[in-house]
Amino acid sequence: MTRQYAKRLMALAVTGAVLVGAVVIPVRAAKLESDKVVATEQPVEGANVVVDQYCDNVADGQVAAMSSELLVASENENTEDAASGQAVEAESTQPEHVELNLNYSRLGIASKVDTYLNVRKKPSKDAKIVGKMTKNAGCHIYKIKKGWAKIVSGKVTGWVKASYLETDEKAEELATKVGKDVVEIQTDSLRVRALPTTDAPIYSVVSEGEEFTIKKADLTLDYVKKIIEKEDVSKKALKRAGGEEKIANEMSNFVCIYVDDEYAFVSKDYVKQRYSLKRAVAAKTVKASKSSGVSSSQASIVEYAKQFLGNRYVWGGSSLTHGTDCSGFTMSLYAHYGYSLPHHAASQAAQTRSVSSPKPGDLFFYSNGGGINHVAMYIGGGMVIHASNPSDGIKISNAYYRHPVKIGRVMN
Repeated sequence: MTRQYAKRLMALAVTGAVLVGAVVIPVRAAKLESDKVVATEQPVEGANVVVDQYCDNVADGQVAAMSSELLVASENENTEDAASGQAVEAESTQPEHVELNLNYSRLGIASKVDTYLNVRKKPSKDAKIVGKMTKNAGCHIYKIKKGWAKIVSGKVTGWVKASYLETDEKAEELATKVGKDVVEIQTDSLRVRALPTTDAPIYSVVSEGEEFTIKKADLTLDYVKKIIEKEDVSKKALKRAGGEEKIANEMSNFVCIYVDDEYAFVSKDYVKQRYSLKRAVAAKTVKASKSSGVSSSQASIVEYAKQFLGNRYVWGGSSLTHGTDCSGFTMSLYAHYGYSLPHHAASQAAQTRSVSSPKPGDLFFYSNGGGINHVAMYIGGGMVIHASNPSDGIKISNAYYRHPVKIGRVMN
């Protein structure tokens, strides 16, 4: 067993049950402080596709350990109480195996699905859908009864068919393979930079509680030069960032992350590095309603879009089933309803009417600092669905996971 594998198992065991996700902060920023943007509006409620607080110290080589009673398999009814034992460093108490199948500490992973698994309000295939778990999302299993598992994942609690879950020891092992090293944003809103200096152009603004996959945690000048070449960073942007000398002096305080399908840099001062599994997202059915002002066509396109959750991301693609990029996704969704949109996020923005209060079916447009480079569809409840990147495919996110530069309406 490698040290990294054992640390990840230990960190999974320490946390046990999954906690809730984060609040979404919309950015209409006024006051700026270093790389922090202090939002001036009230939070918008939403859910986060994250693992919540279960691997806080993996990135820096420290993990908390359970008390010795929990380091072996046990059927003792009091094992839950033992979890409050004093934490110690993994270096001194590294076990060969960590048992997760304990009371209130049972891991499940939705690995036996092609795209996603519905979470239902009751243990019945006819029960209301309250959320969705994309492939390899994790959950805490409360119990399994008559083929149905009661689970909690992120902010979603409900029932799933147990046959689609990997559980117990197999889930422990799988978790070390399907999770990701991520950063979690630790401040209200945070500037993400195009290059690893505080003077670099702002790529985007991201919200507290959001997680972004780490591309590289320990930067070198050669690595940054390759990013500059790959992303075709302009000489003007490089000069604004302070040039190679300033990058060399400041890059140790930055992490390279994926923001959708592009690279960007975030200050270590305002993030927490951890190992993370995906989590379920709330996905309530959108219905037409005069009181809410949602038309039947708006409700219909959102429910249609959800069918493709978990499908592949392919740059330049427009197939909802075989692979699409962000603008190909929204273009194809609207084409199904007779609307013509170009295969280009900025051009789609130009063809939509700006609105201040989003309704299901509206399009959220995001910028990389140089112009609009990403589009997503609003599905209600503070959430969007979008073709994000090759790793995540078509996913559901908080609408304000990045600061939108425009909200556009296609249909009335």
